[in-house]
Amino acid sequence: MHYDIVIVGGGAGGLELAARLGRKLGRKAGKERVLLIDRSSFHIWKPTLHEVAAGTLDTHQEGLSYSILGRANHFSFLLGDLDSFDPVAKRLNLKPILAEGGKVLVPERGVTFSWGVLAIGSGSNLFGTPGADQAHLLERTEDAEIFHTRLLAAFMKASFSTEKTMSVAIVGGGATGVELSAELIEAHRELLGSLGSEQRFRLDIAIVEAAPRILGGLPEKISDQATVALERKGVRVHTGAKVVAVHADRLETSGGDIPADLIVWAAGVKAAPTNAGYGLVTNKTNQFVVNERLETSAPDVWALGDCAACPWPDRGPDREGKTEGRIIPARAQAAHQQASYLARALIARLGQRRVEAPFVYHDFGSLVSLGENKGVGALMGGLGGPNFFVEGLIAKWAYISLHLDHHRAIMGTPKTIVLAMARLLQQRVAGRLKLH
Repeated sequence: MHYDIVIVGGGAGGLELAARLGRKLGRKAGKERVLLIDRSSFHIWKPTLHEVAAGTLDTHQEGLSYSILGRANHFSFLLGDLDSFDPVAKRLNLKPILAEGGKVLVPERGVTFSWGVLAIGSGSNLFGTPGADQAHLLERTEDAEIFHTRLLAAFMKASFSTEKTMSVAIVGGGATGVELSAELIEAHRELLGSLGSEQRFRLDIAIVEAAPRILGGLPEKISDQATVALERKGVRVHTGAKVVAVHADRLETSGGDIPADLIVWAAGVKAAPTNAGYGLVTNKTNQFVVNERLETSAPDVWALGDCAACPWPDRGPDREGKTEGRIIPARAQAAHQQASYLARALIARLGQRRVEAPFVYHDFGSLVSLGENKGVGALMGGLGGPNFFVEGLIAKWAYISLHLDHHRAIMGTPKTIVLAMARLLQQRVAGRLKLH
């Protein structure tokens, strides 16, 4: 198989890029020239994985089929997991697809391309912590669904136990850890509404963060607001506590042991170690090193999103006064902006032109969901100066709008409105919590 443009990875950036290119090239040419490859058959916006894990979002309702999206946006889709990537030969191979029992359903396949784009995301950084592989990760939809299954089992066990208590420990006080804790509180509250008084149990949640405060990448005001909101919900926030080891039933930290029935690792970001074997320059966290045009060390190969280490020259000095080596953070808004830029660059290439302007990242701020009708955030360059702080229902609505904006980019405005209304009605009928 050969395509002009092959995009590996159907996350926020990869999917938006494929959709933009397909629509630009048109109904006839798009499917013949643009190929999107992903190891899953359906798309879930990664910032919502904590909702999948808690059960407040159903993947069967939220998931969008890549094949259907490809048909609507005029690009081709191929299911497969990347096995090898040769930037010189401009060829990649996909692993065979196996059925239960190891039987080969689809053999290994090879794809050649004129231009390749790597958008394969990143995972968690375990920092070599002993036993950390025992903790649950939230890197993929499958991870979130596995955690949800075990969460329901733990809920059931606690409701019939003599202690009537269940505990969850979350390693990492970034956005994922904070949002997961809030969603778990919401899920527990929804569940208690369906249980008799003799089956109700207490949920203890602890967030363990090695830094002096949670949400360290955001303004201190946001961190303080989030800490107060979580503690009011009953979440115990342990800052300045480094995880020494992970055990099956507890976290061993520098501040003492924290018992837990379930442990989630949501600290650090690190790309896959296999990235170093694709013939491209990578950094110490296995990200592909790209220039200000998102070009990798190989001609005609680009990288975007979490897997790309893109320079951020306009960021200014860090806390230590250093300006060199700053890279764009692994955020959905960065992948969205990079997809928009790269779509223009590749369309220009197809027309034998070149986009001379480099990619410039605009930080529009950050929003953190703290459960139903609550949130905190800072909107950069908005009303009220360079940092316009929002909280409560306004912040929650702004957070939801980011999700809808992603859907709008890949589905269009009319379909996004219909989808949002359908999900709202479904929640009214079936409830907010998925218990199966």
